[in-house]
Amino acid sequence: MKLITVDFIILAVFFSIVLLIGYIASKKAGKDTSEFFLGGRGMPWWLLGISMVACTFSADTPNLVTGFVREDGVAKNWAWWAFLITGMVTVFIYARLWLRSNVMTDLEFYEIRYKGKIASFLRGFRAVYLGIFFNTLIMGTVTLAAIKIGDVMFGLKPWITVVSASLIVVIYAGLGGLRGVVWADFFQYSIAMFGAVLAAVVAIKQPEVQEIGGLKGLLDQLGSKAGFLPDLSDPSVYIPLLIIPIAVQWWSVWYPGAEPGGGGYIAQRMLSAKNEKNAIGATLLFNFAHYALRPWPWIVVAMASLIIYPDLASIRADFPNLSETYLKDDIAYPVMLSKLSAGWLGLVVASIVAAYMSTIGTHLNWGSSYVVNDFYRRFVRSKASEKELVMVGRITTVTLMIIAGTFALTFLNNATQAFDILLLSGAGSGAIYLLRWFWWRINAWTEIIAMIFATALAVILVFVVPDEAVTTTNLDAFTAKLLIAVTGTTIVWLVTTFLTRPEKMETLYNFFLKTHPGGPGWKKVVKQAESEGRNINEKEAGKKWEMPQQLLMVFLGIVVIYGSLFSIGSFVYGNNLTGIIAGAIAVIGTFFMFRLLDKLRVDSTG
Repeated sequence: MKLITVDFIILAVFFSIVLLIGYIASKKAGKDTSEFFLGGRGMPWWLLGISMVACTFSADTPNLVTGFVREDGVAKNWAWWAFLITGMVTVFIYARLWLRSNVMTDLEFYEIRYKGKIASFLRGFRAVYLGIFFNTLIMGTVTLAAIKIGDVMFGLKPWITVVSASLIVVIYAGLGGLRGVVWADFFQYSIAMFGAVLAAVVAIKQPEVQEIGGLKGLLDQLGSKAGFLPDLSDPSVYIPLLIIPIAVQWWSVWYPGAEPGGGGYIAQRMLSAKNEKNAIGATLLFNFAHYALRPWPWIVVAMASLIIYPDLASIRADFPNLSETYLKDDIAYPVMLSKLSAGWLGLVVASIVAAYMSTIGTHLNWGSSYVVNDFYRRFVRSKASEKELVMVGRITTVTLMIIAGTFALTFLNNATQAFDILLLSGAGSGAIYLLRWFWWRINAWTEIIAMIFATALAVILVFVVPDEAVTTTNLDAFTAKLLIAVTGTTIVWLVTTFLTRPEKMETLYNFFLKTHPGGPGWKKVVKQAESEGRNINEKEAGKKWEMPQQLLMVFLGIVVIYGSLFSIGSFVYGNNLTGIIAGAIAVIGTFFMFRLLDKLRVDSTG
């Protein structure tokens, strides 16, 4: 495809604005690590919420959703829709706890919840494991999507795409720190959403789709594949696509952006908020925009691609020069973008670049915060000046981008592959991140053994155990492997917890005083403190434990956002009555949810 003059002008304006944001933010970002990694801890909910959703609106996400729809229909999106439950738990339970911890990164948590050399090891190892390996694997997946788009739309060589796509984001992320990333996200999200909607409109207007009656004909032709829910009469379909994600996956799997209990760049954004109220507002806005607003343009494009390109051979016929390495179902999204006419192309390319940059920018800043705060300052140069630490952060930013580009060019070939690897690697450990705040018995060894065992088991399941060995009548190979990983890891970490010594009481006292989690899981610790003449529960004395109210709010939040998701989807599908009913449920749920939120004891100062 060829860019015309107006396209180049649009792209030039877009890049200029992003670089200007980075330059302006750099004036504060270089001050200290709190500014560089947390934006000064004074950021508002609406800005942080948009930044969260912009980060997860990455260049590879439309490809992933398209691959899901083409492989198993719209219902396969429950593989990530189920993480909404995790999101609501984070909003109404864990956002406040993270603010009270007052850490700079979620890894710093390890040395306030646990103590000793083993806690220090856990923090340092996770800094490298997550900040470098996991983080660059995710960035590599996003960069792989950029490679496919560059190949399909412009015939660019992979290395050219990687260099050109990463150069500007490294500059503004390195200059502006989190403040620059967040403000750039705010600008980029609107561009990315516009491009996604435009791509959906263009997809429906394609002659092949119009010949079968437009969107209505498309839905009729796809039949059950277009349904929000899988075929409930066939256990082999609904168990892996719906039951496992909702019943098991959301609480048991560690996945970036949907960590049980909050973590990673979501925790980073919460820690950047000016107070608890803003942290809750940010994560609530993120979950609404992430699950209810974004999916439908991608789904429409994916469904249209099934009519225009029913199989990979048909894509190959139109794109004979496409590398065989990248010819997977997820490439159908950039293939559909090639249908855009000149003039609109610049806007859509800008939207794709915006999606790419917002995700990469966040991961660069988040990853470098781990390397700087939890490894370099903690273990290498404890007395380093703030300016030195910021400089190390900027060097790390560039290094992480180089590693991610290498991953994309040499190891990865499709979005679903990376998604599956990430899920299996964290399978079974998710419950720890939920319970460690509320159960005193969990210790550092719990997390270390779970991490080692889950990773080793994932490697065995992916590279040693053949799919046919675990496939059953009702379970596909991946779902069976996920259940094996969750069960095995959960048993191992529970046994480890009871066979190893708990943390020292002084450590537990200090953690409880700092975060005030409350609940029966800390009853023994509170009683032990009282027997020693210490009242660590003074702040909560005479007050009801708010967990029942919080759980009700979690339930209402799930109803509200799923109601919104399927209301919007129903209107897109032309099912107006269903859309009105689902929308009414969402509105009623919102009313009661905010009534309960007003009664929650939330810090709104700062």
